[in-house]
Amino acid sequence: MPGSPILRTPETGIAASPGLPRDAAGEPVFFAPWQAKAFAMTVALNERGILAWTDWAAALGRACASLPAAGPSPEATADAYFTAWLVALEEILTARALVSANAVDAAQAVWHRAAEATPHGTPIRFEAGLPNPHD
Repeated sequence: MPGSPILRTPETGIAASPGLPRDAAGEPVFFAPWQAKAFAMTVALNERGILAWTDWAAALGRACASLPAAGPSPEATADAYFTAWLVALEEILTARALVSANAVDAAQAVWHRAAEATPHGTPIRFEAGLPNPHD
C-alpha cells in the first residue's frame, strides 16, 4: 500500500515496533486485512491523542512476551504477532474504559459464530454471527 498514511508513521512511533513484520524495503507488511486494520486503528488512536507510543510499547511488550521467535512461515509469525497486537490494543482500550470487556467478549462470540457458519475457503462475514432477530 505505497503512499498510505499508515506507512508514513515516524519510525519513533508505531513503525519502530520490534517484531513488526516488514518487507524487503522495511515497510510494514500484512498477510491479512485484519492485521492492517489493527495497525491502522492503533495509528488512529495515537493521532487522536488517545494512545501514547510509550503506553503502546509497554502493552505490546507484555503481549509479545510469550511469542515464539518465529513461526513455521512468515504468515504464521505475522498472525501470532498481530494476535498479540490485538491483545495489547484490547488491554489499553479496556483499561481506559473506551470499550468494556463484555463488549470485546460479545464481538468475539459473534466472530466465532460467523466463522463456524462459513464454508471453508470463503470469506467470513461478521454479520453471519449476529443473532437472528426472528429467533
